[in-house]
Amino acid sequence: MSVTAPKGFTASGVHAGIRKSKRDVALVRSLVPATGAGMFTANRMQAAPVTVCKEHLELAQPQAVVANSGVANAATGEQGVVAARTMAAEAAWLLGLKTEQVLVLSTGVIGEPLPLDKVLAGVRTAALQLAPSGGSAAAEAIMTTDTRPKESISRGDGFCVGGMAKGSGMIHPNLATMLAIVTTDYPLEPGEAIEFLRPAVDASFNSISVDGECSTNDTVLLLANGASGVERTPASDEQFALCLRQVCGELAKAIVADGEGATVLAEIAVRGAASTDEARAIAERVATSPLVKTALYGHDANWGRIASAAGSAKYGSGYAQLDPDLLTIVIDGVPVLLTGRPTGDEPVLTNGHCAIEIDLGLGEGAAQYLTTDLSYDYVKINAEYRS
Repeated sequence: MSVTAPKGFTASGVHAGIRKSKRDVALVRSLVPATGAGMFTANRMQAAPVTVCKEHLELAQPQAVVANSGVANAATGEQGVVAARTMAAEAAWLLGLKTEQVLVLSTGVIGEPLPLDKVLAGVRTAALQLAPSGGSAAAEAIMTTDTRPKESISRGDGFCVGGMAKGSGMIHPNLATMLAIVTTDYPLEPGEAIEFLRPAVDASFNSISVDGECSTNDTVLLLANGASGVERTPASDEQFALCLRQVCGELAKAIVADGEGATVLAEIAVRGAASTDEARAIAERVATSPLVKTALYGHDANWGRIASAAGSAKYGSGYAQLDPDLLTIVIDGVPVLLTGRPTGDEPVLTNGHCAIEIDLGLGEGAAQYLTTDLSYDYVKINAEYRS
């Protein structure tokens, strides 16, 4: 049920003909007044839906989200912006809302014009099919190269957080092509949602990479309608923050696990860095290194590639601090480098998971990142993406 697990939300997902046979238009709506926030890609080449979402969030509180897959509506100029606004206007008219109360998401091929007639017909059908049981259909409708829908639910004392996401390739959010919608019946005041959303996104969607590509469309939205009626306290706020982080974390991990052509999910943990920012820079550098990722595909515990990547992590105007004589690397629980000295031990990487621990011995900075291997299938999928 994902986004419809919290009280007061309905959703639907339909096939409008944008894609050959799969669902391709989704609609999510709060039945009671909601508040919300969004976080978006830092890519300078931002898609029309991102532009329109930002405009609408400046003007009103979001009550609904309309999304399409198959076409990203990115690099489409003013025509694309008009198309995104038209999507929102159509959904708003059907739902009895103001246009600015509707947020818009698109995902798919960049540079192609949105087939607006098909999209609008799909929005009309989706509006008729809105239901409390429609969350899974909506999660299917935002998929592109995903092999499975991504949904998550976390329940607190008297409230619920639900979410859905899509992403498989072009995943390196800097707010994967990545979209996420999170809903909750926990009560939030206007302007508060972003304060809960930002740390949850930084710890999850902003700490993953499949191919190091920052998309034009990356978006994470949070809608909160307070329909649970739960009494809000500092303790409940803390519990809500944990539930939100859990949902975002599970969705982010599902995106990486479903990475295009991926056979290995790698969890990278950096500690002992001179600062948290430097730890993050090192974790990201290792996570995006083609040499590390291809070694993972070959089930080769080539720790030299990890050390080299860690030592070349850009930070500020130079590189993150690293002392070779203090560096320790542990792979799947096996120390391969201890304070700068190779141990001679060789981990056996035989399954679809790898844990890489890096200790710099310099300070208290720590960070985590999720990544995948880089396989032949990744190249094949992306070489044939438009065919």
